[in-house]
Amino acid sequence: MTERNRDRPWLMRTYAGHSTAEASNELYRRNLAKGQTGLSVAFDLPTQTGYDPDHVLARGEVGRVGVPVSHLGDMRRLFEDIPLEQMNTSMTINATAMWMLALYQVVAEEQGADITQLAGTTQNDIVKEYLSRGTHVFPPGPSLRLTTDMIAYTVAHIPKWNPINICSYHLQEAGATPVQEIAYAMSTAISVLDAVRDSGQVPPERMGDVVARISFFVNAGVRFVEEMCKMRAFTRIWDRITRERYGIENPKQRRFRYGVQVNSLGLTEAQPENNVQRIVLEMLAVTLSKDARARAVQLPAWNEALGLPRPWDQQWSLRIQQVLAHESDLLEYGDLFDGSHVVEEKVTELVDAAFAEIGRIEEMGGAMAAVESGYLKSQLVASHAERRARIESGEDRIIGVNCFESTEPNPLTADLDTAIQTVDPANEARVTEAVGGWRRSRDEPFWRQGEGDPALFPSAAQALDRLKEAAASEENLMAATLECARAGVTTGEWAGALREVFGEFRAPTGVSGAPVAVPAEAGSTLAEVRRKVDHTAKELGVGKLRLLVGKPGLDGHSNGAEQIAVRARDAGFEVVYQGIRLTPEEISSAALAEDVHCVGLSILSGSHAELVPDVLERLRRAGADDVPVIVGGIIPSADARALRAAGVAAVFTPKDFGITEIIGRIVDEIRTANTLDPLEVPA
Repeated sequence: MTERNRDRPWLMRTYAGHSTAEASNELYRRNLAKGQTGLSVAFDLPTQTGYDPDHVLARGEVGRVGVPVSHLGDMRRLFEDIPLEQMNTSMTINATAMWMLALYQVVAEEQGADITQLAGTTQNDIVKEYLSRGTHVFPPGPSLRLTTDMIAYTVAHIPKWNPINICSYHLQEAGATPVQEIAYAMSTAISVLDAVRDSGQVPPERMGDVVARISFFVNAGVRFVEEMCKMRAFTRIWDRITRERYGIENPKQRRFRYGVQVNSLGLTEAQPENNVQRIVLEMLAVTLSKDARARAVQLPAWNEALGLPRPWDQQWSLRIQQVLAHESDLLEYGDLFDGSHVVEEKVTELVDAAFAEIGRIEEMGGAMAAVESGYLKSQLVASHAERRARIESGEDRIIGVNCFESTEPNPLTADLDTAIQTVDPANEARVTEAVGGWRRSRDEPFWRQGEGDPALFPSAAQALDRLKEAAASEENLMAATLECARAGVTTGEWAGALREVFGEFRAPTGVSGAPVAVPAEAGSTLAEVRRKVDHTAKELGVGKLRLLVGKPGLDGHSNGAEQIAVRARDAGFEVVYQGIRLTPEEISSAALAEDVHCVGLSILSGSHAELVPDVLERLRRAGADDVPVIVGGIIPSADARALRAAGVAAVFTPKDFGITEIIGRIVDEIRTANTLDPLEVPA
């Protein structure tokens, strides 16, 4: 039989990690045994934002959306019996990327690996954290320095590593159009490459090596023809920028290298079985076109809109990739779209529009300046508001959500409480106790070989002092970070030392600058809700109803909160929204200080069971238990019942897509809490 000539398949990954390093290690080894060809590590929110498990802001978040890694011992257990020299590992980590790479390198050294052979990626894109995901820690300037130092270090010492993964994935989830996704990602890449070039840490003749290790992480939505054209536009723009702006002549170094996770935002809680075909279509967008094919693909699971996927759900997503790569004939052909006039026209349109937006950002001083001014965030909030308005009006149709809603009973979700993975609530206490034990034992004589001479083996405190000295100077921070890793410093201590030197940053929310997305035209639902808002305010004898929108804990996915805030503003509310990363104490104090009529809490990370009752109790103790509290997020049905039993007035999940209707419900809850008669809003 003639051997078919086939391209090598892309790397197949599953974004995974939860509970503890030990549990995640077991999951990784199972996935590798099933044919997964790379690892993609999901870290929990405390790890991503530079806090130890026993920090007040970590409460309810430990091990929820990823694995907690607090120190070298955790990283050892995470990769136990996994030879790192043979592995390609992607780590979704940004503000603390340098720290996680240092821990990874030290574990590899302990395994006896040649670190020059380590292959993988640290995401390390802080711009998109300011805009969409919210796990930033430091201001833009110091953050860019950390990225620059990492790139310079890896080019010299870990040449197969991708030190940054310019990430447009979350921009699309935050509302970016294809043009915005391309332009903002490319503007970020320009800022990073300019910073590396201007730092003097990399000789000019090695800038090609820098460009060759820049990778991208993109989103692929269900409009798969447009998404495929977007990827071809990305490749064309990157080639031009790297050739013209940085003088890179080698076409291999200019190649647009990207991995992808297909769109989780478009997965629905209603009729979740439809998510399987959505995932397949989105995967085709980044695999059909050979000239713009992804180097690595990870797929979400069908039930991610319901909660944390189980191992079986992740296996299903892996098998989807394997069927396309190994059973179909896709990899036997050249590019399927060369010569297509339709594709070429769409790609050219995207390229021209993206370059125009890149030019606007350059005129502002680049991506970092556009972040600090609030321009990028306000543009995303506005685009997302327009998208939500199209869904609510029915212009954008989502099967099972705003059309074709009738359905047969779903056997996959017959028991919703077992259709997702659950995290043991006692896990957090165990992890918290363990990090305390680590701190108490790390400086004992057995910690390192030798006699523990401080000149050879500094203590954790000495290593942290050295880190702060380095941060206050202009030296590359990687050496001091590696010494902290070897000395047993914790994630929170490393980040805390840099917070002392660099300070912290609260990114613009984009809410105040967002334009009206849904006009309150006469007879519209929004106009009727405005009437209810105004009428209720008059009955209560206040100028305006006041709504506090709060993001407790470390969940930085603020898209939903921002859209509620914008629509409530347009409905006539005075909105109090202070952004992400607040404690229950701060939220309840703000509610009292602002004398609000309702508190709305948004949580997608799974910490609602811990944090929401805390807010309720603080309001009760302050005598404000008549202020209704509503909650929105990815909340399993059993948890929703528990929250309502605890005193939450209403719970909203992704199936409640009508934002104007949600605002109307908020008014109803305010009226009920104040014993006012109901007001009807025409359907």
